[in-house]
Amino acid sequence: MKSDQYDPLDLRILHALHLDARVPFAQVAAVLDVSDQTVARRYTRLRSEGGLRIRGLADPARLGRVEWVVRIRCPPDSAAAVAAALARRPDTSWISRTSGGTELVCVTQAPTPADELLLKSLPRTARLLDVSAHCLLHTFCGRAGGVVSKLDALTPEQAAHLRPPEPDPGGPVTPDDVDHHLLALLRADGRAPAGRLAAETGVSYSTVQRRIADLRSSGVLYFDVDTERARLGVHVRTLLWLTVPPARLEATGAALASHPEVAFAAAIAGDRALFASVATPGIAGFYAYLTGTVATLPDVLSLESSLVLHTVKGPDGG
Repeated sequence: MKSDQYDPLDLRILHALHLDARVPFAQVAAVLDVSDQTVARRYTRLRSEGGLRIRGLADPARLGRVEWVVRIRCPPDSAAAVAAALARRPDTSWISRTSGGTELVCVTQAPTPADELLLKSLPRTARLLDVSAHCLLHTFCGRAGGVVSKLDALTPEQAAHLRPPEPDPGGPVTPDDVDHHLLALLRADGRAPAGRLAAETGVSYSTVQRRIADLRSSGVLYFDVDTERARLGVHVRTLLWLTVPPARLEATGAALASHPEVAFAAAIAGDRALFASVATPGIAGFYAYLTGTVATLPDVLSLESSLVLHTVKGPDGG
C-alpha cells in the first residue's frame, strides 16, 4: 500500500538520483550497501505510484534563448481560460495560479529580443488587469530537482561518490538533429536506456553515450527529479518577490539559495530584483520562515509573497 511519506531508503535513492539522474543502479546500491535489485525495485515502485518522474531538460540559456517570469493579473472569471491558453504553448513552464486565483505567474522563453511574450496568443475574450514581464538574469538554485535538491538523506561522503563532474559551459551551443531527438526522448524519460535511445535515433550505442555526456558537460542537458511534495512533507508553495540593492544582489541570492525551504531562486529584471519559490510543510511553516530566516537577511528592502493555489503546468510542459 502506498505510504503518505517516503521511507528512509526511498529518500536516499531520490537524493542519489538528484545528484546524477542516470547513475547506474549498481553504483547507488554499492554506496547505500543494498542490492542492485533492491534499488531497481524501489525505483520501479516509485515510478508506478506516480511518486517519481525524471525528465531530461534543456537549459534555454545554453541554446541562446532568454527566460522571462511573467505575471498576469486578471478577473477570476478569466483566469482559467488564460491559464489554459498559456499551458498549450510549448514555450511556457511553471504556470502557477496565486493570489486568490486572480494572478497567474509563468516562466516563458523567447529569442533575444522577445517580440510578443505571450500576449498575442491569449484568448481574445480574456480580460487582463495587468501584465509584467521580468527577464531572468541569473539562477542561484533550483534549475534541477527543485525541492529534491535540498534533501540531506545521504551523508556528504555518500554524495561525493555519486555526484558527477560539474558542467563546464562556454558560449551558446547549437545542437544538431540527433541532439534534438535525444533531448526529446530524454524529456519523456530521463533514464531511458542508451540501447533504446540508439535504436530510436538511428545512431550507435557509443554515439548516444558520447552525445549525452557532451550535452551534460556543456550545460545544455540537465535533469529534473519530480516527486510528490506531500510525501516529502511539503504541502505549501509560496512565491517571493524581493527588493534588494544591486550591490547586494549576489550575496542575498546566494543566501536564499542556501535555505532548505527555497526550491528556486533567481535574479530578475525590474523593481523586484529577486524571485524565489519557497516550499514549507504548511502555512505555519511559511510564517516561521518569513519571520525567522528571511528576517535575518540584512539587505531586503521590501518583500511580496503570493501563496500558490494550483500549479497549472510543470517544467516539462505537461
